[in-house]
Amino acid sequence: MFKLVGFLKPFRKECIAGPFFKLLEAVLELLLPTVVALIVNNGIARGDEAYVLQMGALMIGMAILGYGCSLVCQHYAARASQGFGTDLRNALFKHISSLSYAEVDRFSTSSLINRLTSDVNQLQLAVAMLIRLVIRAPFICIGAIIMAMILDLRLSLILLVSAPIIGVILYFIISRTAPLYRRYQGKLDRMGGVLSENLTGARVIRAFAKGREEQKRFKETSGDLAGTAIHVGRIAALLNPATSLVVNGAIILILWAGGLHIDSGSLSQGEIIAFINYVTQILLALIVVSNLVIIFTKAASSGARVSEVLATPASIADGKGTAAPSAQGVPALGRSAESSASASPHAPRLTSALPEVPSAPPAIAFESVSFGYSATGELALDGISLSIARGETLGIIGGTGSGKSTLVNLIPRFYDPVQGTVRVNGADVRAYRLEELRSLIGVVPQKAMLFTGTVAENIRWGKPEATAEEVEEAARTAQAAEFIAKLPQGYETVLARGGLNLSGGQKQRLTIARALAAKPEILILDDSASALDYATDAALRKALRETAVGKTLLIVSQRVSSVRHADRILVLDDGKIAGLGTHGELLASCQVYQEVCQSQLSGEEAVS
Repeated sequence: MFKLVGFLKPFRKECIAGPFFKLLEAVLELLLPTVVALIVNNGIARGDEAYVLQMGALMIGMAILGYGCSLVCQHYAARASQGFGTDLRNALFKHISSLSYAEVDRFSTSSLINRLTSDVNQLQLAVAMLIRLVIRAPFICIGAIIMAMILDLRLSLILLVSAPIIGVILYFIISRTAPLYRRYQGKLDRMGGVLSENLTGARVIRAFAKGREEQKRFKETSGDLAGTAIHVGRIAALLNPATSLVVNGAIILILWAGGLHIDSGSLSQGEIIAFINYVTQILLALIVVSNLVIIFTKAASSGARVSEVLATPASIADGKGTAAPSAQGVPALGRSAESSASASPHAPRLTSALPEVPSAPPAIAFESVSFGYSATGELALDGISLSIARGETLGIIGGTGSGKSTLVNLIPRFYDPVQGTVRVNGADVRAYRLEELRSLIGVVPQKAMLFTGTVAENIRWGKPEATAEEVEEAARTAQAAEFIAKLPQGYETVLARGGLNLSGGQKQRLTIARALAAKPEILILDDSASALDYATDAALRKALRETAVGKTLLIVSQRVSSVRHADRILVLDDGKIAGLGTHGELLASCQVYQEVCQSQLSGEEAVS
């Protein structure tokens, strides 16, 4: 938690002025019992009404002044705590945004959401209490004891004996509850994960009639969380009654001993009243301290969780930038003039006869690349070496878990390889600034993700300054223009969160249009046509051939029909390259590709 103190630096004034005004209020509060003693001894005992009214007016003035000091402190505490929370939340969100997929997977989405919300809120509360009460409560306790000692040193010994007992109680509560609060936060993360799965997967749960099972799972998770909360609550609940028992016991002893002192004439009635008031102030301050103990114990747990995220370095470090040549103005490789002009979707690509341009590095190159999602787990990719020319269309196919998506995720550095090098335009991707690298690449992920806003705003996501004509052109290429025209407000139709008011195929076409609108040099379609029918898929591929001339295109798909007319096809099997070549070459030489074709195409379709 102390690592987060730096976020309070912009609020030094509030952190100093707030406790100062609270301290003034405490001083005034400590003086009130003494004024009461004076009223009893010098006013009521002597029947001096004027003195009583005069001192009463003084007490009212002190109360009003104390109230004003309290309001000023509250104002500074609110500014500091809310400002601290805002800055911390922004810094935490910025850091999370810089983390790679690997770190996000390690923490889990639900845990990161809880750390951004409930943990930061708990820290905000701790800052507010720090300014408002951390100075005041101990000062009241110590000040009341000192004032009591001034009134009667022998009676105050009872308070001094009570202090160590209260200290032992506080230590017992803190040592027992601190680990339980950390465990509670972990279980809160788990419940958040279960809740997220149930809300996002509601349709699947209903489709498989798993409602009761999921209700039972949530009930068990919620019950486990409640059990931990009850356990820690039972321990924390001992704090107030235990401190009250000790202090009230001290009050009984003080009344008994004070009565003897009054009988002997060594203590006046006003002084015993003031003494009891000071003991009451101590009791109230200790109740506040006990509540502060609970608040700061929770805050310590939350602070550790927030600090853990902030201390986690991003495995994908930003490069220094590179002057690697752009694809603009470089002759496209992998297409002949005849194939570019051909509009037939069945025309084969003849890349081997094309002349090479020695001065132009490949658009993408994998050099002995290996990658694993876990340091101790199996490799998802093993020894991949591959060169993709500028303007080439590469189809990537393979079975589930063969490493297709993993391979393309290394290009924009969503992950870094554990061995080998990935190059874009001849430069190591790790040398690029991330913004620079990803501006070259358009990615359409497997899961179509849209954002709340209009259709046009979603298409402009990669290029906010795109004109209406560019938006419409991207939509036409992505085969989305027809269904957009049928929407109530066309391109200005507002989409629900995640595009829930669209079908799966419509969402996929909009995500493709979003990538196309950014006009990237490299376009990656990661199984992004899985929800499209064959006719729409074919029309999409034809439109891409016509409009994406000169762009390097990677098409990841489970369908042979989606990749068969690519310039080359990469076949992956268990993280390794099983074959690389044209459709015809692979049919003749690659057993894995032959098996895929046999499962999807008839004999005539396979060779056509």
